[in-house]
Amino acid sequence: MIQGIFQYEFLQNAFLTGIMIGFLAPLLGVFIVVRRLSLIADALSHVTLAGIAASLLMEKYFSAMTGINPLYLGMVFSVGGSLFIEKLRSVYSHYQELAIPIILSGGIGLGVIFISLANGFNTDLFSYLFGSVSAVSRTDLMVILAISIIVVAAVLLLYKELFLLSFDEEYAKASGIAAKSIHFVFIIMVALVIAASMRVVGILLVSSLMTLPVAASIRIAKGFKQTIFFSILFGEISVLGGLFAAYHLDLAPGGTIVILSIFILLMVIFYKKINVKIYKAGGV
Repeated sequence: MIQGIFQYEFLQNAFLTGIMIGFLAPLLGVFIVVRRLSLIADALSHVTLAGIAASLLMEKYFSAMTGINPLYLGMVFSVGGSLFIEKLRSVYSHYQELAIPIILSGGIGLGVIFISLANGFNTDLFSYLFGSVSAVSRTDLMVILAISIIVVAAVLLLYKELFLLSFDEEYAKASGIAAKSIHFVFIIMVALVIAASMRVVGILLVSSLMTLPVAASIRIAKGFKQTIFFSILFGEISVLGGLFAAYHLDLAPGGTIVILSIFILLMVIFYKKINVKIYKAGGV
């Protein structure tokens, strides 16, 4: 594959996109997991699926939509879903977790309706569901690059505020932090990253890239910044290793990336248990 990267544009696109996704997804995933919002990635990925299906359906019936990247409408749906989640969280102030399954159910329902109207799955939709190395275009790469710059800049500028909101929202509000505005920005960033990740990882598997590297990281990290570092490291290993495996074995990259993430998680858990046993044995 290394030789192919220098020869074929689609491999260059997939490789560079994978590097960015492997960085962005775990970066935001740390804040998501700490805030106990892990399922939000699932909800927004299903809403994105509805947007992709709607775009492919419109392309089928309206010639003006031909050639328009379904990624754009998927992003619109994803951002819209994130805004609905925030609205529902304020409506159900004492049961805020209800907002996520409501939007998840709505996304699945809309997606199924649009898919049925389009007379079932086609090759394009299948590649969005499970990811595809060859499907990543230069346009996708440029869009994800723009999203990467925006997300990294926002996290650097709002790191202190995001950190406080993640661990103690009440204290953050008392400190004068504009909690609603910052959470609004954060949830839109999550929506954009989810929509951007689906080309490589796939809509149905993108949430795993936001949670599995973080789950492995929190087993060995000794601080929040170290958690972010290990999460990104594990994310990059999973994505790049998954892309290499998918290319050589002719598999959907989403599945190989997720399986590799799970393997890393199991290895970290095993390593942690061995260390604990050695420590206890030494103490005795």
